[in-house]
Amino acid sequence: MAFARDADTHAYYEARAAEYDEWYEGTGRFATRDRPGWADEVERLVGLDVACGTAFLTRHLRGDLVVGLDRSPAMVAIAQHRLRERGGGDGDGDGGLALTGDALALPFADGAFDRVLTGHFYGHLVPAERAAFLAEARRVAPGELVVIDSAPREHGERERWEERILNDGSRHRVFKRFLSGADLAAELGGGGEAEILMDGRWFSAVRA
Repeated sequence: MAFARDADTHAYYEARAAEYDEWYEGTGRFATRDRPGWADEVERLVGLDVACGTAFLTRHLRGDLVVGLDRSPAMVAIAQHRLRERGGGDGDGDGGLALTGDALALPFADGAFDRVLTGHFYGHLVPAERAAFLAEARRVAPGELVVIDSAPREHGERERWEERILNDGSRHRVFKRFLSGADLAAELGGGGEAEILMDGRWFSAVRA
């Protein structure tokens, strides 16, 4: 069982890239879902001083330079466009850079960053992948790790395989965990401090 280096999972996210933001925005297949308070929590996530995916959250990060990394070239293409706009759209790269790469073997030097932020990635990882990712995140950004993920639902298992259906009707199977702020803090603290930034109905966020 794997996620980060699973070929079928890569194919799913590559195919999903163009419609990925519909989940955040409540459009497309998600337009009819009853999600009370969803938009308010997304707005709170955007406002946090904190996987880049399509850079839906990453583009709001503060700092002179933001570097996003994702396994999917299609996701990275969308993210690069957004990060370029973040820098004024002149193409000089000051706004940010998106790269294709492996989150379990980050292509960066030790201590290269002040912070690693990951959104809706950690909750997909199986135990061995979680350990590898956390070691890499702490290597490249020993100062701070921020993890954003999906909060537990009122009904439903906290750990399960989900069937995901894309707009073209294709079906994909993805491993998913749902984590409260306390869950994340316990896993990320590692004997140190972990601050719960958000413990909402839909999203959890922790800084460690």
